[in-house]
Amino acid sequence: MPRRRAGARWHAEPVTSTPVAARDAVQQLPAYVPGARAGTDGRTHKLSSNENPYPPLASVQRAIEAAAGDVNRYPDMFATDLTHALGAKHGVDPSGVVAGNGSVAVLGHALQAYCDAGDEVVYAWRSFEAYPILVRLQGAVPVEVPVTPEGRHDLPAMAAAVTERTRVVLVCSPNNPTGPAVRHGELVELLAAVPERVLVVLDEAYTEFVRDADPIDSARILADHPNVLLLRTFSKAYGLAGLRVGYAVGHPDVVRPVRTASTPFGVNHLAQVAALASLDAEAELRARVDSVVEERRRLVAGLRAQGWSVPDSQGNFVWLATGERTVDLAADAVRNGVLVRPFLGEGIRISVGSPEANDAVLALAATWR
Repeated sequence: MPRRRAGARWHAEPVTSTPVAARDAVQQLPAYVPGARAGTDGRTHKLSSNENPYPPLASVQRAIEAAAGDVNRYPDMFATDLTHALGAKHGVDPSGVVAGNGSVAVLGHALQAYCDAGDEVVYAWRSFEAYPILVRLQGAVPVEVPVTPEGRHDLPAMAAAVTERTRVVLVCSPNNPTGPAVRHGELVELLAAVPERVLVVLDEAYTEFVRDADPIDSARILADHPNVLLLRTFSKAYGLAGLRVGYAVGHPDVVRPVRTASTPFGVNHLAQVAALASLDAEAELRARVDSVVEERRRLVAGLRAQGWSVPDSQGNFVWLATGERTVDLAADAVRNGVLVRPFLGEGIRISVGSPEANDAVLALAATWR
């Protein structure tokens, strides 16, 4: 490396390039686009990240504060207390539970555990934008099956897309960003059509908000289908997005490789404590979820009354198919103090916020019509 003299010291010349090259798969990855962040003026409604609009419960905050004095120590590597509590919640042995740094990290570990380069992963599209990133990062091949015009999973088409190379099928219910949930009967039919050698990952990040007439009974699904891995998170309904804790539930033999692939000490101490405190306050949290669901109903009804075609949202967000107007409308939302999540050329996802925030959305959306 060229060097130059400066006084009594030698300094390396600035490096403008490097011969070290990343893997082609990494260089070709689509970028994950996070929801826009609000400023500090307090005048902007941040509805871009599907966050819970309420702060953590007072009891959860007290538990976090009490645990803060222990952060000089490593956390429990296996989140033992948390996995035991989650095993009790789901009626499974703790060996069938693995926690991680958010459900997206747990999904990444599942793909590491079950996919080799060239293996296929089937999922609906559009769906959670991390899916193609995680699949390609593992060297696997994404097989994207278009959602229906109503934003629902086309499960028969997904079953038909399974080949000898398929290792994993991802089912996002409710589907992010379009909103509809897969129904129990539909999922049973999919599982009957998919070979038992294929791992079916049921991503239920928003399940607490579902009010469908035929909701997925995940306990029955897990009991009847050992090739299913259930993903859950504390980021949405539980309001712990800033602490990043999610988990998977499944047959112990399915979960064991995921645990092996997991990042050591992947769930920090405060996250484990907060998750346990949240489980203890589940009844209070459910009441908050009910209030979000009521606001979702009001928001959907108001948008439909304006003439918008809104899919049957079962999450804590709504979807507007804005097509080529998406970028312009998202920019207009910013100018009016509302942050939304645009998907270029497709649509806008709007999280359900406080009543005041939802009023602002309805007023803004009316001007777009």
